[in-house]
Amino acid sequence: MRVLFTSQPESGHWHPLIPLARALEAAGYEIAFATTPMGCARLGAIGVRCMPVGRDETAEEIAERGARLNEMAAEDRAVVFWSEVFPGSRAARALPDLLTLVRAWRPSVVVREFLEFAGCIAAEAEGIPHVSVQVAAWRPWLHPLLHPALDRLRASVGLDYDPDLAMLYRHLFLVTAPPSFSDAASPLPPTAQSLRPVVFDRSGDEPMPAWVESLPTDRPTVYATMGTVNNKEVGVLDAILDGLRDEPFTLIMTTGRDREPRAFGPQPENIHLERYIPQSLLFPHCDLVVNHGGTGTVMAALGAGLPMVIVPVAADQPENARRCAEIGVARVVAPAARTPDMIRAAVRAVLADARYRVNAMRLRDEIDAMPGPGQIVVMLERIAVDR
Repeated sequence: MRVLFTSQPESGHWHPLIPLARALEAAGYEIAFATTPMGCARLGAIGVRCMPVGRDETAEEIAERGARLNEMAAEDRAVVFWSEVFPGSRAARALPDLLTLVRAWRPSVVVREFLEFAGCIAAEAEGIPHVSVQVAAWRPWLHPLLHPALDRLRASVGLDYDPDLAMLYRHLFLVTAPPSFSDAASPLPPTAQSLRPVVFDRSGDEPMPAWVESLPTDRPTVYATMGTVNNKEVGVLDAILDGLRDEPFTLIMTTGRDREPRAFGPQPENIHLERYIPQSLLFPHCDLVVNHGGTGTVMAALGAGLPMVIVPVAADQPENARRCAEIGVARVVAPAARTPDMIRAAVRAVLADARYRVNAMRLRDEIDAMPGPGQIVVMLERIAVDR
């Protein structure tokens, strides 16, 4: 069996696919990824076979879109990505190359992260079953925005109009959020199947800093991150530092691989700044995670049974933050209240209330009970046979 994975080039989109890809390889199957040249370079660096499709966005295109997005609320930014970017310009550039690739390589199954749309169209055009993997918050109310762009792409390869967007989750939809995280007001498609979110965070060669093993045990340890994309959001990391610098706990903050920790100036001995630390290694030493609400970080924290303070910025982060607050695993600092005082108050409140930790540990147990990548391999085998 051959399995082709398709993804947006940003690491947060393909990281969740790696554990399933490795499980397929362990079962003796052939896998490959398809994304832009930039994404392929990153995947190739960790030893994953990747075939480039489409092209990367230019600096000018990114800057132009960024200027537009900076004037928008987070909810309006999502509209741009769901109507213009993911199903529009990016999918249109990838589709011709993906069709050529699919016809030449003949995968048995195509697995796409669910914000990549050229993969399912190429698969449908060639009669190949395809599987979708959740890598962000489930927001079905945004699906109607996909129609204009996807309708054009389907027509361009001779596919009929798909009024209900049945294509998207036709064969199997792998849901990486635990059952309690799902919102009854936003039902999942009938093909939904749980997939335990396995943390993949070793796309670099960063080791665990030696000082982690000697952290004080008589006070809490708080970890702060704004992820791999929103770490440059103006003032957020500074507000976290200013709000928590004088608190009676250890603060570990990662600035991102592309931000120099020394730029934040000298820090007291209870503050540790690093570019990047693998969360799978760090979380066992932590008591609370301050983060942006990105799906990868949220699921990793819940998988470790850690409560959170969420400072959402964009994309699906407000939705993840809302849901975390509703199920009692986090407090949320809204963008308009993103001040040192508000962040400090939220962290104090979560550390002082054991219910946040109890609820997070309940979610951890749910995640532990979800089917792992190895069990999903059997489902993919069945789909490939039944095609």
